[in-house]
Amino acid sequence: YQLTKAETLGEVSRTNTFFADPQAHGVVISTADYKNSGYDRGHMAPAADMKWSSQAMKESFYLSNICPQNHNLNAGDWRELEERVRLYAQWYDEVFVVCGPIVSENPQTIGRNEIVVPESFFKVLLKKSDIGYDAIGFVFKNQAGNKSLSSYAVSVDSAEKLSGIDFFGFLPDTMEETTEANYSLNTWSLQ
Repeated sequence: YQLTKAETLGEVSRTNTFFADPQAHGVVISTADYKNSGYDRGHMAPAADMKWSSQAMKESFYLSNICPQNHNLNAGDWRELEERVRLYAQWYDEVFVVCGPIVSENPQTIGRNEIVVPESFFKVLLKKSDIGYDAIGFVFKNQAGNKSLSSYAVSVDSAEKLSGIDFFGFLPDTMEETTEANYSLNTWSLQ
């Protein structure tokens, strides 16, 4: 999704009502699947990024946007990155964000509907620069920890290998290769 400076200034209240995505097919996941699981209902695209629209806020609580997430991670380092992304949108006028789970070959599951517990989570960011684009990736193990955001930083290429997703394929090939292979902690104010 694209997060703009104007969107970070929205004032729509958080709903806190989780429900099934009406467009999702297959098994209908429910919040009961999380009960006594030991995992939080962790947002991939955070509700706080959706304060610009009542509909976007509501849809951020679709269970298709939620994964079983270690509480310490969800309330700690993952949340810290979510807050940092909003700052980036304010500093740079807009940032493009792609985030989601990384699932192991034989994952743990929770609940009656056997929701897969991700091994890790990724978040990759792209912003315009004076000479093209700057990008950075982050990979978090789904476990407790309290480290600096820079310790989770990786190239977008690395996040692509782990997730199996081509994130910024819309960029011209030469620009995509350079942008995704490199990142600067200084550019993202992480030093």
